[in-house]
Amino acid sequence: MGARSSRAEVRNPVLALPAVARLRALSPEARLALLSVLLDIQSEARLRAERSWQSRKPPVAAYWAACGVYAGHIARAIGPGARASARLTARKRRGGRGGASGRAL
Repeated sequence: MGARSSRAEVRNPVLALPAVARLRALSPEARLALLSVLLDIQSEARLRAERSWQSRKPPVAAYWAACGVYAGHIARAIGPGARASARLTARKRRGGRGGASGRAL
């Protein structure tokens, strides 16, 4: 199996969506409130996915697992440090390095 890409937008495809810039433009208070809700959704979705797997309902489990993943991706896109990550990603797109290792977190 090949090595996984270290590009931020590969690890978190939500970063490539134009709407993420609008989310990042929200006030810090609004972003923290949204972050809290998204992390709650992620946690609840993971629990529902696990229960669905145990109930032998794979399509429902896959749905809830995907909901949890997307909620987490969005939370990481707007959470603390998201602006620094956005700057590193933009710098890498321009051909510069994204920090000491060249990776955006």
